[in-house]
Parts: sequence; structure tokens; C-alpha cells
Amino acid sequence: MTLPRRRREDFEDSRVYAYPQHLREAIEDAPTGAGVYTFHGEEGDLPLYIGKSINIRARLLSHLRTPDEARMLRQTRRISHIRTAGEIGALLLEAQMIKAQHPLFNQKLRRNKQLCSLRLTDGVPEVVYSKDIDFATQPDLYGLYASRHAALDALRAIADQHQLCYGPLGLEKLPPGKACFRAAIRQCAGVCRGDESPESHRERLFTSLLALRVECWPYPGAVGLVERDEALTQIHVVRHWCYLGSAPSVEAARQLSQTASQVAAHFDADGYKILCRPVLTRSVEVLPL
Repeated sequence: MTLPRRRREDFEDSRVYAYPQHLREAIEDAPTGAGVYTFHGEEGDLPLYIGKSINIRARLLSHLRTPDEARMLRQTRRISHIRTAGEIGALLLEAQMIKAQHPLFNQKLRRNKQLCSLRLTDGVPEVVYSKDIDFATQPDLYGLYASRHAALDALRAIADQHQLCYGPLGLEKLPPGKACFRAAIRQCAGVCRGDESPESHRERLFTSLLALRVECWPYPGAVGLVERDEALTQIHVVRHWCYLGSAPSVEAARQLSQTASQVAAHFDADGYKILCRPVLTRSVEVLPL
């Protein structure tokens, strides 16, 4: 007779959700405004999870009602929070804290040391790296990718969507005078066999990349983004899409922009994604520093 395999204890525990009453008191004092919160574990006050919300208390209560997060909640011993004046400040601070503290249960917003983009050189796409050029000031870059492999996959997807030929894109080596296989099955518009001109092919490539263009930093130096709520005013100091910190006054923001400028040595993809729209559309007050 074959005995059933013993189920793992953590699997059994996850089947029955117990409301984490030990955390209820920690939430009673949480504010209803925007900010960042941290679930702390036992060992050395280890950060288990860092999150953000425009209503910290409501977001914490939603965590406590989520059975899928039972494992994290069982390990949590206390919850801390930091208020911000608005959503932009919460987004920037969350990204900064996750990169610095590496919480166990955060999967996104980790620092990426191999950030890539695509650049056209003589009409041919090439993969370039943020460690080699400054993405904040280099014009005509397209897309932000975690690796060379991801960048090339994105280029293949663009080619497939717009019937571009892999050969001129550097994705496939074609024998001289031979058309690609994709042209035979009508997945390529046929520049490789003369059905369209190389100029037309390059124009369609350029047009398809425009939506992915990485915007250059539009200011000569650091700026302050002003956010206010009823109880708090913050000036978020940003240079080259990199968040340097927040200050309560213009003078403190100017000082921060000078003392922390070395932090902006490398392009920050998360900062770019958070800041690009509000900075370029001026939907937030911007102060040159």
C-alpha cells in the first residue's frame, strides 16, 4: 500500500487564512493621506515589503484582508509609515526605498544594472547600455529594457507587427541575393527581394519606434516638483530623471540639489517612468533650482 506523501506545513497553513489580529493596532494610527509603508519582520527589523498609497490606512487594511499575503503577514512584527504630500512623492520614495533596502516580498522596482535601449546607427538598430552613455541626455533612444535579450525581443515584436525584414534590422543574416523566409509567408513586406525600397523600410522602422522614444531631461540642471496637501508641502528634487530626495522649502531643496547631485550619476528607469508625464506636461508645479 502506497502511503500519501506528507503535505508541506507551509502549504497546509496557506489553506486556512487567519486574520492577523496582531497587526490591527499598528494600523489604527496610520494616516489616511499619501505615503509609503513598510512591513517589518523579526530579524534585525528586516523589511519584508514596502508599498505606497494615496491612503495609507485603507491600503494597509486591504493587505490584512488578503489571504494570498498570509505568509508575509505572519512574519510581520510591526508596520511603519512615512507621509508624503502626494502621489508623486509616494511613488518616488517607494522606488528609492526598495532599491536601497531590497525587501523580501517586493519583486518589482529592483535596481537594474544592465539597462538597455535601442539606437539607430546608419538606419540599423543597435543595443546600447546606460553604463556606457547617459540615457537622460542622449537623444534618439527607443525603449528601456532590462537586458540585451529583452531589447532584441522587443525589436522582433516590432518587426512582426509592421512587416519589417529581420535582415536589415541585424536580427538575421541573409545570404547575398536571397530573400528571407518571412517574406515567403508574407510576414515581411519584401525589402529583401525588392518589393519595397530600403528607404521605405527605414521610414517604417523609424515611425514604429517613435512611440518608444526616451525623452531627454528637459532642464539644464536639477528642478523641484512641488506637491501640497492640507498638512504637508514637499519639494521633490530631481535631476536627469533621478530622484535626489524631498525638502520642505525652496532653500532646503536648492541645498539638497547641490549636496546630492552625485546620486544622479546613472539613469534611473523607475524615476523616468514616474516623472516623464508630469514633468513634460507640467501637470505638477516645477521650480528650477
